[in-house]
Amino acid sequence: MFDYQDFPYASRRTPLFAKRGMVATAQPLAAQAGLDILKKGGNAVDAAIATAACLTVVEPTSNGIGSDAFALIWIKGKLHGLNASGNAPRQISIETMRERGFDSMPAHGLEPVMVPGAPAAWAECSRRFGCLPLTEVLEPAIDYAENGYPLSPVVAANWNHAYKKYRGILSDPMFEPWFQTFAPDGHAPHDGELWASPGHARTLQAIADTYAEAFYKGDLAEKIDRFSKAHDGFIRKEDLEAYRPEWVEPISSRYRGYDVWELPPNGQGLVALLALNILKNFDLTGKDTVDTYHKQIESLKLAFSDGKAYITDPRDMNPMAAALLSEEYASERSKLIGARAINPAPGTLPKGGTVYLATADGEGNMVSYIQSNYMGFGSGIVIPDTGISLQNRGHTFSLNPADANSLAPGKKTYHTIIPGFLTKDGQPVGPFGVMGGYMQPQGHLQVISNTIDFHLHPQAALDAPRWQWVSGKTVFVEPNFPNPVAQALIRRGHDIRVALDTGSFGRGEIIWRDPGSGVLCGGTESRADGIVACW
Repeated sequence: MFDYQDFPYASRRTPLFAKRGMVATAQPLAAQAGLDILKKGGNAVDAAIATAACLTVVEPTSNGIGSDAFALIWIKGKLHGLNASGNAPRQISIETMRERGFDSMPAHGLEPVMVPGAPAAWAECSRRFGCLPLTEVLEPAIDYAENGYPLSPVVAANWNHAYKKYRGILSDPMFEPWFQTFAPDGHAPHDGELWASPGHARTLQAIADTYAEAFYKGDLAEKIDRFSKAHDGFIRKEDLEAYRPEWVEPISSRYRGYDVWELPPNGQGLVALLALNILKNFDLTGKDTVDTYHKQIESLKLAFSDGKAYITDPRDMNPMAAALLSEEYASERSKLIGARAINPAPGTLPKGGTVYLATADGEGNMVSYIQSNYMGFGSGIVIPDTGISLQNRGHTFSLNPADANSLAPGKKTYHTIIPGFLTKDGQPVGPFGVMGGYMQPQGHLQVISNTIDFHLHPQAALDAPRWQWVSGKTVFVEPNFPNPVAQALIRRGHDIRVALDTGSFGRGEIIWRDPGSGVLCGGTESRADGIVACW
Protein backbone atom coordinates (compact mmCIF):
# COMPACT_ATOMS: atom_id res chain seq x y z
CA MET A 1 0.00 0.00 0.00
CA PHE A 2 1.15 3.55 -0.64
CA ASP A 3 2.91 5.56 2.07
CA TYR A 4 0.21 8.20 2.23
CA GLN A 5 0.95 11.79 3.17
CA ASP A 6 -1.39 14.58 4.23
CA PHE A 7 -2.08 17.86 2.49
CA PRO A 8 -4.42 20.71 3.51
CA TYR A 9 -7.23 19.63 1.19
CA ALA A 10 -6.96 15.98 2.28
CA SER A 11 -9.28 16.50 5.24
CA ARG A 12 -12.42 17.21 3.21
CA ARG A 13 -13.17 13.49 3.36
CA THR A 14 -11.19 10.51 4.57
CA PRO A 15 -10.75 7.30 2.59
CA LEU A 16 -12.77 4.22 3.50
CA PHE A 17 -11.36 0.77 4.17
CA ALA A 18 -12.95 -2.67 3.79
CA LYS A 19 -11.99 -6.28 3.22
CA ARG A 20 -14.86 -8.20 1.62
CA GLY A 21 -16.09 -5.78 -1.02
CA MET A 22 -16.28 -2.18 -2.21
CA VAL A 23 -18.27 -0.18 -4.78
CA ALA A 24 -17.53 3.45 -5.55
CA THR A 25 -19.62 5.65 -7.81
CA ALA A 26 -21.15 9.12 -7.96
CA GLN A 27 -24.68 8.13 -6.85
CA PRO A 28 -25.30 6.48 -3.44
CA LEU A 29 -28.25 4.27 -4.42
CA ALA A 30 -26.29 2.76 -7.30
CA ALA A 31 -23.27 2.07 -5.09
CA GLN A 32 -25.48 0.36 -2.50
CA ALA A 33 -27.12 -1.69 -5.25
CA GLY A 34 -23.72 -3.04 -6.29
CA LEU A 35 -22.82 -3.81 -2.69
CA ASP A 36 -26.10 -5.70 -2.22
CA ILE A 37 -25.17 -7.91 -5.18
CA LEU A 38 -21.79 -8.65 -3.58
CA LYS A 39 -23.54 -9.67 -0.37
CA LYS A 40 -25.81 -12.02 -2.35
CA GLY A 41 -22.80 -13.94 -3.63
CA GLY A 42 -22.00 -11.93 -6.73
CA ASN A 43 -18.45 -11.02 -7.65
CA ALA A 44 -16.96 -7.65 -8.64
CA VAL A 45 -18.24 -8.08 -12.21
CA ASP A 46 -21.81 -8.72 -11.06
CA ALA A 47 -21.56 -5.68 -8.79
CA ALA A 48 -20.31 -3.52 -11.65
CA ILE A 49 -23.19 -4.57 -13.91
CA ALA A 50 -25.76 -3.96 -11.17
CA THR A 51 -24.30 -0.53 -10.44
CA ALA A 52 -24.10 0.41 -14.12
CA ALA A 53 -27.71 -0.61 -14.80
CA CYS A 54 -28.87 1.22 -11.68
CA LEU A 55 -27.06 4.38 -12.77
CA THR A 56 -29.20 4.50 -15.93
CA VAL A 57 -32.15 4.99 -13.57
CA VAL A 58 -30.79 7.08 -10.69
CA GLU A 59 -28.42 9.27 -12.74
CA PRO A 60 -30.03 9.57 -16.19
CA THR A 61 -28.44 13.02 -16.51
CA SER A 62 -25.17 11.29 -17.48
CA ASN A 63 -26.04 7.92 -19.00
CA GLY A 64 -28.85 5.63 -20.05
CA ILE A 65 -29.81 2.30 -21.57
CA GLY A 66 -28.74 3.80 -24.91
CA SER A 67 -25.20 4.47 -23.68
CA ASP A 68 -21.83 3.15 -24.78
CA ALA A 69 -19.49 1.47 -22.30
CA PHE A 70 -15.89 0.40 -21.67
CA ALA A 71 -14.41 -1.82 -18.95
CA LEU A 72 -11.11 -3.02 -17.54
CA ILE A 73 -11.61 -6.22 -15.55
CA TRP A 74 -9.00 -7.84 -13.32
CA ILE A 75 -10.03 -11.41 -12.65
CA LYS A 76 -8.07 -14.57 -11.89
CA GLY A 77 -4.73 -12.84 -12.25
CA LYS A 78 -5.31 -11.20 -15.66
CA LEU A 79 -6.52 -7.82 -16.92
CA HIS A 80 -9.19 -7.94 -19.62
CA GLY A 81 -10.45 -5.04 -21.74
CA LEU A 82 -13.94 -4.57 -23.19
CA ASN A 83 -14.82 -2.01 -25.84
CA ALA A 84 -18.60 -1.64 -26.03
CA SER A 85 -18.71 1.54 -28.07
CA GLY A 86 -21.11 1.59 -30.99
CA ASN A 87 -20.69 1.90 -34.74
CA ALA A 88 -22.13 4.47 -37.07
CA PRO A 89 -25.29 3.28 -38.86
CA ARG A 90 -24.78 1.79 -42.32
CA GLN A 91 -26.94 4.43 -44.01
CA ILE A 92 -25.04 7.47 -42.73
CA SER A 93 -22.12 9.13 -44.54
CA ILE A 94 -20.48 12.49 -45.04
CA GLU A 95 -22.46 12.85 -48.26
CA THR A 96 -25.84 12.19 -46.61
CA MET A 97 -25.04 14.70 -43.86
CA ARG A 98 -24.01 17.30 -46.43
CA GLU A 99 -27.25 16.69 -48.32
CA ARG A 100 -29.12 17.55 -45.12
CA GLY A 101 -27.29 20.85 -44.91
CA PHE A 102 -24.80 20.02 -42.15
CA ASP A 103 -21.22 21.31 -42.13
CA SER A 104 -20.50 19.54 -38.83
CA MET A 105 -22.14 16.77 -36.83
CA PRO A 106 -25.02 18.06 -34.68
CA ALA A 107 -25.26 17.39 -30.96
CA HIS A 108 -28.97 16.52 -30.82
CA GLY A 109 -31.47 14.57 -32.86
CA LEU A 110 -31.15 11.23 -34.61
CA GLU A 111 -28.17 12.10 -36.82
CA PRO A 112 -25.52 11.71 -34.05
CA VAL A 113 -27.06 8.47 -32.68
CA MET A 114 -24.71 5.50 -32.96
CA VAL A 115 -25.51 1.88 -32.05
CA PRO A 116 -25.63 1.74 -28.22
CA GLY A 117 -23.19 -0.67 -26.58
CA ALA A 118 -24.08 -0.66 -22.87
CA PRO A 119 -26.75 -3.42 -22.83
CA ALA A 120 -24.41 -5.69 -24.79
CA ALA A 121 -21.61 -4.89 -22.33
CA TRP A 122 -23.75 -5.99 -19.36
CA ALA A 123 -24.70 -9.25 -21.07
CA GLU A 124 -21.17 -9.99 -22.30
CA CYS A 125 -19.55 -9.35 -18.90
CA SER A 126 -22.21 -11.40 -17.15
CA ARG A 127 -21.80 -14.38 -19.50
CA ARG A 128 -18.01 -14.43 -19.33
CA PHE A 129 -17.23 -13.50 -15.74
CA GLY A 130 -20.41 -13.18 -13.66
CA CYS A 131 -21.54 -15.52 -10.89
CA LEU A 132 -25.23 -14.57 -10.72
CA PRO A 133 -27.89 -14.59 -13.46
CA LEU A 134 -28.47 -11.25 -15.15
CA THR A 135 -32.09 -11.27 -13.99
CA GLU A 136 -30.91 -11.12 -10.38
CA VAL A 137 -28.14 -8.60 -11.06
CA LEU A 138 -30.54 -6.12 -12.69
CA GLU A 139 -33.20 -6.43 -9.97
CA PRO A 140 -32.16 -3.27 -8.06
CA ALA A 141 -32.27 -1.12 -11.19
CA ILE A 142 -35.65 -2.54 -12.21
CA ASP A 143 -37.04 -1.87 -8.74
CA TYR A 144 -35.93 1.77 -8.73
CA ALA A 145 -37.33 2.32 -12.22
CA GLU A 146 -40.66 0.70 -11.37
CA ASN A 147 -41.23 2.07 -7.85
CA GLY A 148 -39.26 5.29 -7.97
CA TYR A 149 -36.50 6.87 -5.89
CA PRO A 150 -35.77 10.36 -4.49
CA LEU A 151 -33.31 12.42 -6.54
CA SER A 152 -29.93 13.26 -5.07
CA PRO A 153 -28.88 16.96 -5.11
CA VAL A 154 -26.25 17.07 -7.86
CA VAL A 155 -28.34 14.87 -10.17
CA ALA A 156 -31.36 17.14 -9.57
CA ALA A 157 -29.33 20.26 -10.38
CA ASN A 158 -28.01 18.74 -13.61
CA TRP A 159 -31.50 17.54 -14.53
CA ASN A 160 -32.97 21.01 -14.08
CA HIS A 161 -30.17 22.56 -16.14
CA ALA A 162 -30.79 20.08 -18.99
CA TYR A 163 -34.55 20.64 -18.88
CA LYS A 164 -34.18 24.40 -19.22
CA LYS A 165 -31.71 24.00 -22.07
CA TYR A 166 -33.79 21.40 -23.91
CA ARG A 167 -37.01 23.40 -23.53
CA GLY A 168 -35.32 26.20 -25.42
CA ILE A 169 -33.67 24.25 -28.24
CA LEU A 170 -35.54 20.95 -28.79
CA SER A 171 -38.86 21.82 -30.40
CA ASP A 172 -39.20 19.10 -33.03
CA PRO A 173 -41.89 16.45 -32.26
CA MET A 174 -39.16 13.77 -32.15
CA PHE A 175 -38.01 15.22 -28.82
CA GLU A 176 -41.42 15.07 -27.13
CA PRO A 177 -40.81 11.56 -25.64
CA TRP A 178 -37.82 13.02 -23.77
CA PHE A 179 -40.07 15.55 -22.04
CA GLN A 180 -42.75 12.94 -21.40
CA THR A 181 -40.17 10.67 -19.77
CA PHE A 182 -37.94 13.09 -17.86
CA ALA A 183 -40.33 15.97 -17.18
CA PRO A 184 -43.77 14.30 -17.04
CA ASP A 185 -45.26 17.06 -14.86
CA GLY A 186 -43.94 19.86 -17.01
CA HIS A 187 -40.77 20.44 -14.99
CA ALA A 188 -37.60 18.64 -13.96
CA PRO A 189 -37.91 16.78 -10.65
CA HIS A 190 -36.13 18.47 -7.75
CA ASP A 191 -33.84 16.95 -5.14
CA GLY A 192 -35.72 14.63 -2.82
CA GLU A 193 -38.63 14.31 -5.26
CA LEU A 194 -39.65 10.80 -6.29
CA TRP A 195 -39.22 9.88 -9.94
CA ALA A 196 -40.10 6.60 -11.63
CA SER A 197 -40.05 5.28 -15.19
CA PRO A 198 -42.17 2.14 -15.71
CA GLY A 199 -41.11 1.93 -19.36
CA HIS A 200 -37.49 1.95 -18.25
CA ALA A 201 -38.28 -0.91 -15.84
CA ARG A 202 -39.91 -2.99 -18.60
CA THR A 203 -36.92 -2.45 -20.87
CA LEU A 204 -34.43 -3.48 -18.18
CA GLN A 205 -36.49 -6.58 -17.48
CA ALA A 206 -36.48 -7.52 -21.16
CA ILE A 207 -32.69 -7.02 -21.31
CA ALA A 208 -32.25 -9.18 -18.20
CA ASP A 209 -34.54 -11.96 -19.44
CA THR A 210 -32.86 -12.22 -22.85
CA TYR A 211 -29.25 -11.21 -22.08
CA ALA A 212 -29.85 -8.11 -24.22
CA GLU A 213 -31.17 -10.03 -27.25
CA ALA A 214 -34.44 -8.07 -27.00
CA PHE A 215 -32.49 -4.84 -27.40
CA TYR A 216 -30.51 -5.87 -30.45
CA LYS A 217 -32.74 -8.40 -32.22
CA GLY A 218 -36.18 -8.33 -30.59
CA ASP A 219 -39.05 -6.02 -29.72
CA LEU A 220 -36.87 -3.17 -28.46
CA ALA A 221 -34.84 -3.19 -31.66
CA GLU A 222 -38.08 -2.99 -33.63
CA LYS A 223 -39.20 0.05 -31.61
CA ILE A 224 -35.90 1.84 -32.17
CA ASP A 225 -36.12 1.05 -35.89
CA ARG A 226 -39.70 2.31 -36.21
CA PHE A 227 -39.00 5.56 -34.38
CA SER A 228 -35.87 6.22 -36.42
CA LYS A 229 -37.70 5.63 -39.71
CA ALA A 230 -40.62 7.82 -38.61
CA HIS A 231 -38.29 10.75 -37.91
CA ASP A 232 -35.83 10.32 -40.79
CA GLY A 233 -33.02 8.88 -38.67
CA PHE A 234 -30.27 6.59 -39.88
CA ILE A 235 -30.12 3.79 -37.29
CA ARG A 236 -31.92 0.57 -38.26
CA LYS A 237 -32.62 -2.82 -36.75
CA GLU A 238 -29.96 -4.28 -39.05
CA ASP A 239 -27.36 -2.04 -37.37
CA LEU A 240 -28.44 -3.30 -33.96
CA GLU A 241 -28.46 -6.94 -35.07
CA ALA A 242 -24.92 -6.71 -36.39
CA TYR A 243 -23.46 -5.18 -33.23
CA ARG A 244 -21.01 -7.05 -30.98
CA PRO A 245 -18.86 -5.67 -28.15
CA GLU A 246 -15.15 -6.38 -28.53
CA TRP A 247 -12.68 -7.91 -26.08
CA VAL A 248 -9.42 -6.02 -26.58
CA GLU A 249 -5.90 -6.08 -25.15
CA PRO A 250 -5.36 -3.18 -22.75
CA ILE A 251 -2.42 -0.84 -23.36
CA SER A 252 -0.07 0.50 -20.70
CA SER A 253 2.81 2.79 -19.85
CA ARG A 254 5.33 2.43 -17.03
CA TYR A 255 5.25 5.43 -14.73
CA ARG A 256 7.83 5.54 -11.94
CA GLY A 257 7.63 1.82 -11.19
CA TYR A 258 3.88 1.39 -11.77
CA ASP A 259 2.01 0.24 -14.88
CA VAL A 260 -0.90 2.48 -15.83
CA TRP A 261 -3.46 0.68 -18.01
CA GLU A 262 -5.99 2.08 -20.45
CA LEU A 263 -8.02 0.71 -23.35
CA PRO A 264 -6.64 1.15 -26.87
CA PRO A 265 -8.27 3.47 -29.42
CA ASN A 266 -10.94 4.40 -30.34
CA GLY A 267 -10.88 5.66 -26.74
CA GLN A 268 -8.68 8.56 -25.61
CA GLY A 269 -6.84 6.53 -22.96
CA LEU A 270 -3.85 6.82 -25.28
CA VAL A 271 -3.75 10.55 -24.42
CA ALA A 272 -3.38 9.85 -20.69
CA LEU A 273 -0.58 7.34 -21.29
CA LEU A 274 1.30 9.60 -23.68
CA ALA A 275 1.03 12.51 -21.22
CA LEU A 276 2.45 10.35 -18.42
CA ASN A 277 5.20 9.14 -20.75
CA ILE A 278 6.20 12.74 -21.42
CA LEU A 279 5.85 13.81 -17.78
CA LYS A 280 8.11 11.07 -16.43
CA ASN A 281 11.04 12.70 -18.24
CA PHE A 282 10.95 15.37 -15.52
CA ASP A 283 11.51 15.38 -11.77
CA LEU A 284 8.54 16.98 -10.03
CA THR A 285 9.70 19.24 -7.22
CA GLY A 286 6.55 19.30 -5.09
CA LYS A 287 2.78 18.96 -5.21
CA ASP A 288 1.70 22.60 -5.25
CA THR A 289 4.57 24.22 -7.12
CA VAL A 290 4.43 26.17 -10.35
CA ASP A 291 7.05 23.88 -11.89
CA THR A 292 4.94 20.76 -11.28
CA TYR A 293 1.73 22.24 -12.67
CA HIS A 294 3.54 23.75 -15.65
CA LYS A 295 5.08 20.43 -16.66
CA GLN A 296 1.83 18.53 -16.13
CA ILE A 297 -0.13 21.01 -18.24
CA GLU A 298 2.43 21.10 -21.05
CA SER A 299 2.72 17.29 -21.12
CA LEU A 300 -1.04 16.98 -21.38
CA LYS A 301 -1.30 19.60 -24.12
CA LEU A 302 1.24 17.79 -26.29
CA ALA A 303 -0.47 14.43 -25.71
CA PHE A 304 -3.90 15.82 -26.52
CA SER A 305 -2.74 17.41 -29.76
CA ASP A 306 -1.55 13.96 -30.88
CA GLY A 307 -4.71 12.25 -29.69
CA LYS A 308 -7.04 14.58 -31.54
CA ALA A 309 -4.98 14.21 -34.70
CA TYR A 310 -4.69 10.42 -34.77
CA ILE A 311 -7.30 8.65 -32.60
CA THR A 312 -10.31 7.10 -34.32
CA ASP A 313 -11.62 3.61 -35.09
CA PRO A 314 -8.46 1.46 -34.87
CA ARG A 315 -9.27 -0.04 -38.27
CA ASP A 316 -8.86 3.43 -39.77
CA MET A 317 -5.87 4.66 -37.75
CA ASN A 318 -2.41 5.27 -39.14
CA PRO A 319 -0.56 2.01 -38.38
CA MET A 320 2.38 4.06 -37.16
CA ALA A 321 0.27 5.57 -34.35
CA ALA A 322 1.48 2.78 -32.05
CA ALA A 323 4.77 4.67 -31.98
CA LEU A 324 3.06 7.39 -29.92
CA LEU A 325 3.66 5.25 -26.83
CA SER A 326 7.35 4.66 -27.48
CA GLU A 327 9.89 6.02 -25.00
CA GLU A 328 11.75 7.67 -27.87
CA TYR A 329 8.69 9.59 -29.06
CA ALA A 330 7.84 10.78 -25.53
CA SER A 331 11.44 11.87 -24.99
CA GLU A 332 11.39 13.94 -28.18
CA ARG A 333 8.06 15.52 -27.25
CA SER A 334 9.33 16.36 -23.75
CA LYS A 335 12.11 18.48 -25.31
CA LEU A 336 9.42 20.92 -26.46
CA ILE A 337 8.62 21.81 -22.84
CA GLY A 338 10.53 24.83 -21.66
CA ALA A 339 9.96 27.55 -19.10
CA ARG A 340 6.96 29.08 -20.84
CA ALA A 341 3.57 27.86 -22.11
CA ILE A 342 3.44 26.71 -25.73
CA ASN A 343 0.73 26.34 -28.36
CA PRO A 344 0.70 22.56 -28.94
CA ALA A 345 0.77 20.86 -32.33
CA PRO A 346 0.67 17.16 -33.25
CA GLY A 347 3.98 15.38 -33.55
CA THR A 348 5.14 13.67 -36.75
CA LEU A 349 4.68 9.91 -36.85
CA PRO A 350 7.39 7.60 -38.17
CA LYS A 351 6.94 7.03 -41.86
CA GLY A 352 5.12 3.99 -42.92
CA GLY A 353 -22.25 14.04 -19.06
CA THR A 354 -20.59 10.01 -18.21
CA VAL A 355 -20.77 7.73 -15.18
CA TYR A 356 -17.81 5.86 -13.76
CA LEU A 357 -17.74 3.10 -11.17
CA ALA A 358 -15.14 0.92 -9.52
CA THR A 359 -15.81 -2.39 -7.78
CA ALA A 360 -13.78 -4.95 -5.88
CA ASP A 361 -14.62 -8.19 -4.10
CA GLY A 362 -12.94 -10.19 -1.36
CA GLU A 363 -11.39 -12.61 -3.86
CA GLY A 364 -9.22 -9.95 -5.48
CA ASN A 365 -11.40 -9.35 -8.57
CA MET A 366 -11.70 -5.68 -9.54
CA VAL A 367 -13.55 -3.73 -12.24
CA SER A 368 -13.02 -0.29 -13.73
CA TYR A 369 -16.18 0.53 -15.69
CA ILE A 370 -17.51 3.60 -17.48
CA GLN A 371 -20.63 4.30 -19.55
CA SER A 372 -22.08 7.45 -21.01
CA ASN A 373 -24.63 9.02 -23.30
CA TYR A 374 -22.32 12.04 -23.91
CA MET A 375 -23.14 15.68 -23.16
CA GLY A 376 -25.53 14.89 -20.32
CA PHE A 377 -28.74 13.25 -21.53
CA GLY A 378 -27.22 12.65 -24.97
CA SER A 379 -29.12 13.12 -28.22
CA GLY A 380 -32.39 14.22 -26.62
CA ILE A 381 -33.99 11.19 -28.28
CA VAL A 382 -36.02 8.81 -26.11
CA ILE A 383 -37.81 5.83 -27.65
CA PRO A 384 -41.45 6.16 -26.49
CA ASP A 385 -42.57 4.02 -23.54
CA THR A 386 -39.16 2.34 -23.16
CA GLY A 387 -37.01 4.74 -21.13
CA ILE A 388 -34.27 4.26 -23.75
CA SER A 389 -32.37 7.56 -23.93
CA LEU A 390 -30.00 7.37 -26.90
CA GLN A 391 -26.41 8.60 -26.91
CA ASN A 392 -25.08 11.17 -29.38
CA ARG A 393 -21.52 9.88 -29.82
CA GLY A 394 -21.59 10.67 -33.53
CA HIS A 395 -21.21 14.33 -32.58
CA THR A 396 -17.43 13.76 -32.33
CA PHE A 397 -17.14 12.65 -35.98
CA SER A 398 -15.65 15.09 -38.50
CA LEU A 399 -17.31 15.79 -41.85
CA ASN A 400 -13.92 16.54 -43.38
CA PRO A 401 -12.82 13.42 -45.33
CA ALA A 402 -9.16 14.30 -44.72
CA ASP A 403 -9.48 14.02 -40.92
CA ALA A 404 -8.56 10.74 -39.21
CA ASN A 405 -11.88 10.75 -37.37
CA SER A 406 -14.03 11.44 -40.43
CA LEU A 407 -17.53 9.97 -40.54
CA ALA A 408 -18.05 6.69 -42.40
CA PRO A 409 -20.71 3.94 -42.32
CA GLY A 410 -20.02 1.33 -39.64
CA LYS A 411 -17.12 3.30 -38.17
CA LYS A 412 -16.42 3.88 -34.47
CA THR A 413 -15.75 7.48 -33.51
CA TYR A 414 -13.16 9.06 -31.20
CA HIS A 415 -14.48 8.22 -27.74
CA THR A 416 -14.00 10.33 -24.63
CA ILE A 417 -14.91 7.80 -21.92
CA ILE A 418 -11.97 5.82 -20.51
CA PRO A 419 -11.60 3.49 -17.51
CA GLY A 420 -8.17 3.24 -15.88
CA PHE A 421 -6.34 0.55 -13.91
CA LEU A 422 -3.06 0.50 -11.98
CA THR A 423 -0.72 -2.45 -11.36
CA LYS A 424 2.74 -2.87 -9.85
CA ASP A 425 5.07 -5.81 -10.44
CA GLY A 426 2.29 -7.70 -12.20
CA GLN A 427 -0.11 -7.39 -9.27
CA PRO A 428 -3.27 -5.27 -9.18
CA VAL A 429 -3.29 -1.99 -7.31
CA GLY A 430 -6.79 -1.18 -8.50
CA PRO A 431 -9.30 0.66 -10.69
CA PHE A 432 -9.55 4.42 -11.10
CA GLY A 433 -11.41 6.82 -13.34
CA VAL A 434 -12.37 10.45 -13.80
CA MET A 435 -15.41 11.08 -16.00
CA GLY A 436 -16.20 14.24 -17.89
CA GLY A 437 -15.63 14.39 -21.67
CA TYR A 438 -12.20 15.69 -22.64
CA MET A 439 -11.38 16.19 -18.96
CA GLN A 440 -10.95 12.44 -18.55
CA PRO A 441 -7.30 11.93 -19.59
CA GLN A 442 -6.49 15.15 -17.76
CA GLY A 443 -8.10 13.74 -14.64
CA HIS A 444 -6.26 10.44 -15.07
CA LEU A 445 -2.92 12.25 -15.26
CA GLN A 446 -3.70 14.33 -12.18
CA VAL A 447 -4.94 11.55 -9.88
CA ILE A 448 -2.10 9.21 -10.92
CA SER A 449 0.49 11.90 -10.31
CA ASN A 450 -1.19 12.76 -6.99
CA THR A 451 -1.01 9.09 -6.03
CA ILE A 452 2.44 8.05 -7.27
CA ASP A 453 4.43 11.30 -7.17
CA PHE A 454 2.93 12.79 -4.03
CA HIS A 455 1.59 9.78 -2.07
CA LEU A 456 -1.96 11.05 -1.63
CA HIS A 457 -4.53 8.51 -0.48
CA PRO A 458 -7.50 7.92 -2.82
CA GLN A 459 -9.77 10.53 -1.28
CA ALA A 460 -7.08 13.20 -1.17
CA ALA A 461 -6.03 12.39 -4.74
CA LEU A 462 -9.61 13.06 -5.85
CA ASP A 463 -10.18 16.11 -3.62
CA ALA A 464 -7.05 17.96 -4.78
CA PRO A 465 -7.82 21.13 -6.81
CA ARG A 466 -7.93 20.35 -10.51
CA TRP A 467 -6.94 22.18 -13.66
CA GLN A 468 -8.36 21.70 -17.15
CA TRP A 469 -6.58 22.59 -20.36
CA VAL A 470 -9.10 23.94 -22.89
CA SER A 471 -7.13 25.00 -25.96
CA GLY A 472 -3.97 26.88 -26.89
CA LYS A 473 -2.60 28.36 -23.68
CA THR A 474 -5.97 28.54 -21.89
CA VAL A 475 -6.30 26.57 -18.66
CA PHE A 476 -9.30 26.59 -16.32
CA VAL A 477 -8.68 26.07 -12.60
CA GLU A 478 -11.05 25.44 -9.72
CA PRO A 479 -11.79 28.25 -7.23
CA ASN A 480 -9.71 26.50 -4.54
CA PHE A 481 -6.66 26.20 -6.81
CA PRO A 482 -3.69 27.87 -5.04
CA ASN A 483 -3.74 31.53 -6.14
CA PRO A 484 0.05 32.09 -5.86
CA VAL A 485 0.59 29.14 -8.20
CA ALA A 486 -2.05 30.47 -10.61
CA GLN A 487 -0.31 33.85 -10.70
CA ALA A 488 3.07 32.19 -11.29
CA LEU A 489 1.61 30.17 -14.18
CA ILE A 490 0.31 33.38 -15.74
CA ARG A 491 3.82 34.78 -15.60
CA ARG A 492 4.96 31.70 -17.53
CA GLY A 493 2.56 32.48 -20.34
CA HIS A 494 -0.47 30.41 -19.37
CA ASP A 495 -3.91 31.97 -19.74
CA ILE A 496 -5.31 30.93 -16.34
CA ARG A 497 -9.03 31.37 -15.76
CA VAL A 498 -10.93 30.51 -12.58
CA ALA A 499 -14.05 28.46 -13.40
CA LEU A 500 -16.83 28.83 -10.85
CA ASP A 501 -18.68 25.79 -12.19
CA THR A 502 -16.66 22.84 -10.84
CA GLY A 503 -18.86 20.40 -12.78
CA SER A 504 -16.54 20.63 -15.77
CA PHE A 505 -13.56 19.25 -13.84
CA GLY A 506 -14.77 15.66 -13.84
CA ARG A 507 -15.90 13.22 -11.18
CA GLY A 508 -13.74 10.32 -10.13
CA GLU A 509 -13.57 7.14 -8.08
CA ILE A 510 -10.60 5.10 -6.86
CA ILE A 511 -10.19 1.71 -5.15
CA TRP A 512 -6.71 0.48 -4.20
CA ARG A 513 -5.97 -2.99 -2.82
CA ASP A 514 -3.16 -3.84 -0.41
CA PRO A 515 -1.34 -6.84 -1.96
CA GLY A 516 -0.47 -8.34 1.40
CA SER A 517 -3.62 -8.05 3.50
CA GLY A 518 -6.16 -7.66 0.69
CA VAL A 519 -7.56 -4.57 2.46
CA LEU A 520 -9.37 -2.21 0.09
CA CYS A 521 -9.00 1.58 0.32
CA GLY A 522 -11.50 3.71 -1.59
CA GLY A 523 -12.25 7.33 -2.36
CA THR A 524 -15.18 8.97 -4.11
CA GLU A 525 -15.86 12.28 -5.81
CA SER A 526 -16.54 15.15 -3.41
CA ARG A 527 -17.87 17.22 -6.34
CA ALA A 528 -20.85 14.85 -6.72
CA ASP A 529 -23.30 12.84 -4.61
CA GLY A 530 -21.17 9.69 -4.53
CA ILE A 531 -20.22 7.30 -1.76
CA VAL A 532 -17.95 4.34 -1.27
CA ALA A 533 -20.21 1.45 -0.28
CA CYS A 534 -18.13 -1.15 1.51
CA TRP A 535 -18.37 -4.43 3.35
